[in-house]
Amino acid sequence: MADLALKRVMLKLSGEALCGKNGGFGVDPQTMREICGEIAEVHALGCQIGIVIGGGNIFRGLKGSAQGMDRASADYMGMLATVINGVALQDGLEKMGVQTRCLSALDIRQIAEPYIRRRAVRHLEKGRIVIFVAGTGNPYFSTDTAAALRAMEIQADSLLKATKVEGIYDKDPVHHADAQMYTRISYDRFLVDRVGVMDSTAVTLCRDNRLPIRVFALGQRGNIKRVVQGEDLGTIVSEED
Repeated sequence: MADLALKRVMLKLSGEALCGKNGGFGVDPQTMREICGEIAEVHALGCQIGIVIGGGNIFRGLKGSAQGMDRASADYMGMLATVINGVALQDGLEKMGVQTRCLSALDIRQIAEPYIRRRAVRHLEKGRIVIFVAGTGNPYFSTDTAAALRAMEIQADSLLKATKVEGIYDKDPVHHADAQMYTRISYDRFLVDRVGVMDSTAVTLCRDNRLPIRVFALGQRGNIKRVVQGEDLGTIVSEED
């Protein structure tokens, strides 16, 4: 563990990361195995890992609200989607021999332990991966915000945001071939520029508590390991550019 730059991290995964080539819906078994294999490899190095998983591959609260649903009802449905993903992720990790605990912000005791901060920290200290599901347990808050909040509560060294792209760009790299990637960007600039990688509430929470955010591509095998070992990968969001 001495050679790790980050000894305790909060890894934020999108629900879409689990669906592979399934058209943005559901959980692809092969993709799940690949992700779990990489996380297990990092865990074997001695890194303490907390994970917050989104639910967009099953149901997205904002989309439901935009289509006429009550926002609170839609958000609760989104929280339940994260529980499904969390249970799937737990199953995948445990099949690789990694002790895992799923902690829920909603009371679903038959499926997951209730979230208690001290219990979560104790699980991490005992070498278990902790998966935090059901967001913050409140509507109107994203899983990005849940990841920032839980990262602060477990005193993580960094919030790792694994995405489809390599980092944060000055414009959408999908539509602009000349898009330039930032290696560093300040919290304030992130907020002023309205960067869409993470919502403003999550970034503000990280800024106020000086928690660095690392944005990097999940698709390339070994990237999580490179980040925890200190490689300057993707974009870091911190106090200064």
